[in-house]
Amino acid sequence: MVEAIEKVAKLADSVELSVEERNLLSVAFKNVVGARRASWRIVSSIEQKESRGHEDRVAIIKEYRAKIEK
Repeated sequence: MVEAIEKVAKLADSVELSVEERNLLSVAFKNVVGARRASWRIVSSIEQKESRGHEDRVAIIKEYRAKIEK
């Protein structure tokens, strides 16, 4: 899905997107961002809980959170 939307977005430079294409792009973006945001919230919550005494785990969690943020 992402690959198809990327192709459509590249075409948008030369051709205006139709209403349906804009809606699909919007929904795809919302789904990707929503999933990433949910993952970030969960990992941040775990990081806060683990920061009370498990510094070795916190380092691993920070690495994973950095992957999510990319």
